[in-house]
Amino acid sequence: MTQLQELEQYCNQRLDIDAFEDYCPNGLQIEACSEVTKLVSGVTASMALIESALEMKADALLVHHGYFWKSESPVITGMKGRRIKALLKNNLSLLAYHLPLDAHPELGNNAQLAARLGFVAPAAVDSAGLLWGGSLEPSLSPHELSRHIADTLKRAPLHVDGGPEIIRRVAWCTGGAQSYIGQAADLGYDAFISGEISEATVHIAREQGIHFFSAGHHATERYGVQALGAELASRFAIEHHFVDIDNPA
Repeated sequence: MTQLQELEQYCNQRLDIDAFEDYCPNGLQIEACSEVTKLVSGVTASMALIESALEMKADALLVHHGYFWKSESPVITGMKGRRIKALLKNNLSLLAYHLPLDAHPELGNNAQLAARLGFVAPAAVDSAGLLWGGSLEPSLSPHELSRHIADTLKRAPLHVDGGPEIIRRVAWCTGGAQSYIGQAADLGYDAFISGEISEATVHIAREQGIHFFSAGHHATERYGVQALGAELASRFAIEHHFVDIDNPA
């Protein structure tokens, strides 16, 4: 059993949350208990994830997508009210880390995605630590890379064919980061991988000569919370379980 405050302090420092200007608060968002024995992690704090955590008798929930986004209404009613009520009523606290969990050089979504896809020498290539780049060894055709992504993530990506016949250098940013494609093209990468796609992304890929792979917002961001949760379990006296709530987006 570990103090909730101790877990939060460790995560805040490990992810260096003060270095980010984010769209939501990072850290403890809902305090419903003071001690943690069992931690459940997942991508988004949906009701389905909350119910799964309650079935597992968890004390705390760790997610990438939490609550209180700058663009949403501040009132706690409707869907948000039901979610928060379920957390408080059942003594289930909520910890959420957004951009800090994308950018972390070891535990982050970008670093973890690179490890699973086997990219060589992965590293952040922008000052914010959100756009990453690396190499493919051996090089792959666009079809081969698409199949590799599908086999690894268990989700076939949407491919926009705009680049060379052989892909040697690849850039990526997980989640809804399709707007980084222009920067990736300017840096000379053959392909760019993200979670989502916009209408404009297709034209940018074709006109700037870069392949684009939309691999799924959820599918590309499943790994950061797993890595952080596993580290917490190994460092503190808690049990950790990752719950993957299916999401085709």
